Amino acid sequence: MKILIKNCNLISMAKTRDKYEEGIDILINDNKIERIQKGISKENYDKVIDAQGKVVMPGLINTHTHIPMSIFRDTLDGYGLQEWLNDKIWPMEDKLNDEDVYYASLLSCIEMIKSGTTCFNDQYFMTDSIIKAVLETGLRTHCTRTLMDISGGMEERLKELEELINNYKDNDMVTINVGVHSLYTCTKECVKKAVELANKYGLYIHMHFAENSKELEDIKKLHDTNSPINLLPEYFNDTKLVLAHCVKIEPEEMNKLKRLNVSVAHCPVSNLKLGCGIAKISDFIKNGIDVALGTDGQGSGNNLDMFSTMSYTALLQKGLYEDATLLPAYEVIKMATINGAKALGMEDKIGSIEEEKNADLIIIDLETVMTEPINDIFSNIVYNVKPGNVDTTIVNGKIVMEDRKINGIDEKDIYERCNAIINRLT
Repeated sequence: MKILIKNCNLISMAKTRDKYEEGIDILINDNKIERIQKGISKENYDKVIDAQGKVVMPGLINTHTHIPMSIFRDTLDGYGLQEWLNDKIWPMEDKLNDEDVYYASLLSCIEMIKSGTTCFNDQYFMTDSIIKAVLETGLRTHCTRTLMDISGGMEERLKELEELINNYKDNDMVTINVGVHSLYTCTKECVKKAVELANKYGLYIHMHFAENSKELEDIKKLHDTNSPINLLPEYFNDTKLVLAHCVKIEPEEMNKLKRLNVSVAHCPVSNLKLGCGIAKISDFIKNGIDVALGTDGQGSGNNLDMFSTMSYTALLQKGLYEDATLLPAYEVIKMATINGAKALGMEDKIGSIEEEKNADLIIIDLETVMTEPINDIFSNIVYNVKPGNVDTTIVNGKIVMEDRKINGIDEKDIYERCNAIINRLT
């Protein structure tokens, strides 16, 4: 299918282009971006989209989430992280079945499409049910079968994960990674097996790390160490790592991360709501560490809104360091796009709008009372744009939402099914 987007205002995130361009046409041929220039003829295309006055930018990339947790939205108040997991979430998760995970994932896919996310990095279980929802809605995913073994079951989980790796190895829209839940739920033996699996198939490892102070104390006890961060080069020296959170890493510890192939998935909203603190991501950036953004699951992060995540990211760093010049808006947009692509090893395919890259992009309508007048387009994107401003979402060259409408999905039915699931569980 050939799609022509006419007369857009382009934020491409490409190093070879201006940061902002007006009156640009984009030609999409099948799943690729074929041409980006002014004045492409309207003739002989399957679809022409008039984007006059609208902004086209890369689809957002959520580098840490748990999408079946849509049904646990706002279950956190009154709990700390470990109490919430042990006393509330894990007992309910034990009652989930494949159909529950499928419909909960569908709900999250709708939320992401409507809020401009085109690719996400997930960590959960019953992964086939997640992938079924993803493929039906047209999104792009990196996902896993979460590994943990403090309560047993390591070999079974490893077997499930290896089956996933082989079953989806030829699917362009699904990438399986090795999901280590954390070092406080995984023994050294489990980590060793996970690393072996990652190296066997050339995959990266996605893991929670240093989310709060209690986690660090639990890691010290389980792994008999005085410094949890010292375990990273010991356990993961030859692997690519995506570490979610990293709240409790101090500036003087950055050198240990610099020596590793690591990206940080920063989840500011979840970290705040869980009372974990604020990750010092400005120090990560100064040390040349790739920082991308995530929402976490809706239970702790409230929603999958990457625009509010961008806003919190910028505001918190300015306040934390008492420096208003930190994190210019364009740099924050990088975290939600091309930095996320780098974290997932896909910077050659997505994360920026360039010829020959995959066509993962969104069209934003800025004609609203919250976004007019436009004095700085990048600040407007970070601080004022809401999910409702996303007009059209295109993933891998396919229009999955146009004029805020997702074709082929009965949203009301999915809402009702998800309400029935949580009512049963509680």
